[in-house]
Amino acid sequence: MDPDDDTLAMAARTGDAAALGALLERHYDRVFRLAYRILGNRAEAEDLTQEICLALPRRLAGFRGEARFTSWLHRVVVNAARDLMRRNATRARAGAGWGEAEHLARAEAEGRAEEARWLEAAMSALSPALRETVALVLGEEMTHAEAAAALGLSEGTVSWRLSEVRRLLRDRAREEEIA
Repeated sequence: MDPDDDTLAMAARTGDAAALGALLERHYDRVFRLAYRILGNRAEAEDLTQEICLALPRRLAGFRGEARFTSWLHRVVVNAARDLMRRNATRARAGAGWGEAEHLARAEAEGRAEEARWLEAAMSALSPALRETVALVLGEEMTHAEAAAALGLSEGTVSWRLSEVRRLLRDRAREEEIA
């Protein structure tokens, strides 16, 4: 029987390369999916996933086993994505908005359906905090309690954020119907 994630994480903390390899194999796709949902850019998500995997042996020193390994890992991904978005925002300010135009052009070039473009634009207009919450609850199918633990928030705050996302999307759809 395979050891659970927490057992593997504790072993990997002490330098067990096989345990680390098992964790990476087990959770690579999860890390990528969450990074992609938060960042909305496949290439950035792939790069961030690689960075997280390379840094995981060092970061495991911070895993104390107080929360499930997957909750801890989600927090690592969210924090790394936040850092990347901050760095990107700094570059974007310097480049006077070329990034968003590039992103929209790429989305159209990939031939996405109109509904997918609308949803992507609506989601990108949300604050990073709201996008993170949506990525965890809807994308990773976490409960509000699990997402709250991963984000370091109360469960009520997660529920409020999701309610706010629904309201903002409804308002945006109404505004576009009127226009």
